[in-house]
Amino acid sequence: MKVTLSALDTCETSFTPLVVIELAQNVKEETKEWLKNRIIAKKKDGGAQLLMRPLLNKYEKETLVNQNLYLIGASSIRLLLGAEALGLVKECNDNTMRAFTYGTRQNFKDFDDNNDDFLTMAECQFIVKHELENLRARDEKMIPGYPQAKLYPGKSLLRRLLTSGIVIQVFPLHDNEALKKLEDTWYTRFTVKYQPIDSIRSYFGETIALYFGFLEYFTCALIPMAIIGLPYYLFAWEDYDKYVIFASFNLVWSTVILEVWKRGCACMTYRWGTLVMKRKFEEPRPGFHGVLGINPVTGREEPLYSSYKRQMRIYLVSLPFVCLCLYFSLYVMMIYFDMEAWVLALHKDSESEWTSLLLYVPSIIYAIVIEIMNHLYRYAAEFLTAWENHRLESAYQNHLILKVLVFNFLNCFASLFYIAFVLRDMKLLRQSLATLLITSQIINQVVESLLPYWLQKKHGVQVKKKLQALKADIDATLYEQVVLEKEMVTYLGTFDDYLELFLQFGYVSLFSCVYPLAAAFAVLNNFTEVNSDALKMCRVFKRPFSEPSASIGVWQLAFETMSVISVVTNCALIGMSPQVNSVFPDSKVDLILIVIAIEHALLALKFVLAFAIPDKPRHIQMKLARLEFESLEALKQQQLTLVAENLKEEASDRGKEQAP
Repeated sequence: MKVTLSALDTCETSFTPLVVIELAQNVKEETKEWLKNRIIAKKKDGGAQLLMRPLLNKYEKETLVNQNLYLIGASSIRLLLGAEALGLVKECNDNTMRAFTYGTRQNFKDFDDNNDDFLTMAECQFIVKHELENLRARDEKMIPGYPQAKLYPGKSLLRRLLTSGIVIQVFPLHDNEALKKLEDTWYTRFTVKYQPIDSIRSYFGETIALYFGFLEYFTCALIPMAIIGLPYYLFAWEDYDKYVIFASFNLVWSTVILEVWKRGCACMTYRWGTLVMKRKFEEPRPGFHGVLGINPVTGREEPLYSSYKRQMRIYLVSLPFVCLCLYFSLYVMMIYFDMEAWVLALHKDSESEWTSLLLYVPSIIYAIVIEIMNHLYRYAAEFLTAWENHRLESAYQNHLILKVLVFNFLNCFASLFYIAFVLRDMKLLRQSLATLLITSQIINQVVESLLPYWLQKKHGVQVKKKLQALKADIDATLYEQVVLEKEMVTYLGTFDDYLELFLQFGYVSLFSCVYPLAAAFAVLNNFTEVNSDALKMCRVFKRPFSEPSASIGVWQLAFETMSVISVVTNCALIGMSPQVNSVFPDSKVDLILIVIAIEHALLALKFVLAFAIPDKPRHIQMKLARLEFESLEALKQQQLTLVAENLKEEASDRGKEQAP
């Protein structure tokens, strides 16, 4: 028998809480009742058909501080039907990956009607989030109780509630038992081992798992560079001809690791099912606004915004602002060089241990200023990108990443390029590179993990003291968990984590022939980064909603672009070395032509390697081809069945007409 959404009951009072909604204090009762009715209403009536109950009952609210916290869940069948609607891919009994359907649920591995573990908790929370975000206004003109909060048909209710300040936040709950098991196998024991990537994926989802998988892979890929770079430290720094082999190896290495990562990523995402997920038509992002109209592609009613107006905002406001920020970054860089010159002059006048240490101070100050400027610019870039009013989330992310990458690249590397190609001071370049790399790593470790963890531990002690002082008969464990988690910092995504690795990759690859130790410092940092990032995901930040991903997205292109720039940079640095210049004492034109020819040859080698190494392993390609073939065959069979039914109906109609 086929189960439909309309047959499900949404009146269960006992269910596993998956998501928490926090309302503002003193929200009107009619608003609460309206929101609850929309969440539990059936899909055909415009609801989400989920389960909802307050964290505290009436008596408990009178005993404690009034907490407007509500728990959201769903029945097992509702979650399975939601998985089918979202096209989640699961492993079948024949070891193939297929989109889950409720009607064929018995064909999927580990499925049992009496077992609720078929869908991971992360997948269940993703389904609930999707349903909440797709609650749309129907006939309402405003949010009940708040006439200033206008609504129109198709408007995302959750987004309007959040922007109106009625809903404070929506976040998924941790599963403390599963989290403890994950921590035990992940970071609590300080041993050198591979991360439990599949367990991370089951708990946090594919996007987080791919980041940690890439972090682990990148760290392992840096080890050969670190090992090869260490002996070069023993040589005289001025003998740049010794670094030609090292730089050439670096150029091949940067290409191979990125291509091999694509293959490993394809294997992982196929195993998780996201590689074969059918991409659905992208809905407008919640923050998109405009005049209500009809989408010419879908025929649905949704906000429409002129692309001409968006382009005007981008080119007349955003682009000039970014250019102004880049100019300011260069101005700060010149101030840094003035400080360097002043300190160097002071050291020459009175050489001492104090002035020797003072030589590093300008670089340290500049590194701190760079981090501050990067964070301030990030906020400005987010505001501008939101103001541009992009319809799709993918377009929003691409424009944001482009803005931030351009600024961060110039802000972090402009001084190094200036030292290398204008001042041509290799000793200062080596010193600045080392200072920027090490200082940024220390700042990131403290700001991203240690400080938030200390603040979270302090808050946890305060909550436990308050809870022990209560006399109310409540579910103390659940209450404590929700109150603790609602005060945690919200995880804003993997953007900053990938950006940190991107800049690290730049420090290692751009000037490898000048500072081979960069890879060794990066490896040491990443060994602690794995544990500190794991700590902040488990104990510092709220649990993020799972997001299906099939790759690291635009970051793959960013890393590949950096590797191309590194070819040009290293060839130019080697061409500037005294040893190479001594070979062409009379004709600099010949030297430049030879350096350009070598640079082009290395770039050609990079592209040949990228073409020669397939993005997906052969066995994955065969499985994907087989799935595509079976899908086409199933579609063909469906069409034949439909044609046969139509012919049968026509024959039946003719028979009735011919009957006396």
